[in-house]
Amino acid sequence: MRSTRTRVTIFLCYNKLMAKKAGRVKKFFSGWWTLVALIVVLTALNTVTLIQNLDSYDYIVETNAFFAPFEFYDNRKIVGVDIEIINRVAEKLDAKIEIKNVEFDLIIDNVASGVLADAGAAGLTITPARAEKVDFTIPYYTSVQYVIYNKNEAPAIRNEHIVWEALAGKTLGSQMGSTGYIFMSDEIEDGALKDTKTKIKGLDSHQLAADAINAHIIDYAIADELAAQFIVEKNPDLAALPLYYSGNTPDEDYPVEESYAIAVNKQRPELLAAFNEVLTEMLEISEDGKSEIDKLILKYMGLTEETNG
Repeated sequence: MRSTRTRVTIFLCYNKLMAKKAGRVKKFFSGWWTLVALIVVLTALNTVTLIQNLDSYDYIVETNAFFAPFEFYDNRKIVGVDIEIINRVAEKLDAKIEIKNVEFDLIIDNVASGVLADAGAAGLTITPARAEKVDFTIPYYTSVQYVIYNKNEAPAIRNEHIVWEALAGKTLGSQMGSTGYIFMSDEIEDGALKDTKTKIKGLDSHQLAADAINAHIIDYAIADELAAQFIVEKNPDLAALPLYYSGNTPDEDYPVEESYAIAVNKQRPELLAAFNEVLTEMLEISEDGKSEIDKLILKYMGLTEETNG
């Protein structure tokens, strides 16, 4: 049996050992909580930075950058007629405006809510349904709907245009949410294409609609005039002609027209006023018979010596 002295010695050694371990544990947790505190502080700083970045813009304008010449990507930068208009408004208001690329059919609702966007610029056509949700600026361009088709499979043509009836029984495509898509839907529901077994397909852009022709997914694509011309110029297998409603005679046929404007949230009257002032200035006809809008369209269509800025 161990002596009392031996037991005391063992006890003291044990206490020293446990104290030493406790110190290590305390030191470990002290360092751990320091690390945790540092992470919390850094996270808070990053959150503050993020909030500051979100608040660094006075307005947000949404677009869909697949609609040349009004908005499109050039070397990862969004350029085009609408972008020039937005930049001019930013100068007039001395404001910072963020331009965001989103799906086309989200723009009107996002602008109407006023949470994700203050305005929308994407070759938007003024329609009664849209005007109930947002305010529109003055129109700055009038466009005609065009039919894009393969040159080897052209629909019936009369007087250098195509009427809806010539598309009956075919599969038609257009950008989802665009007026081309709306026009197609209306004609099938209660127009010239009603009960003709005509089918429609919505795609993410006019370019994809044109690509779907060559892929034999659709027969013809419906697009705005300038978008159609831009696409056809880059694809030798395709052609495009204006789309008309039928009159009593071919001479009485009339085009499917629409007017573009900027959509603005109804609670942003100062932004609406600035857009209208800028558009009024840019629509003034100069001595050469063209407005600044006309010249920008030519520029971004590549029809002038200017390069895209």
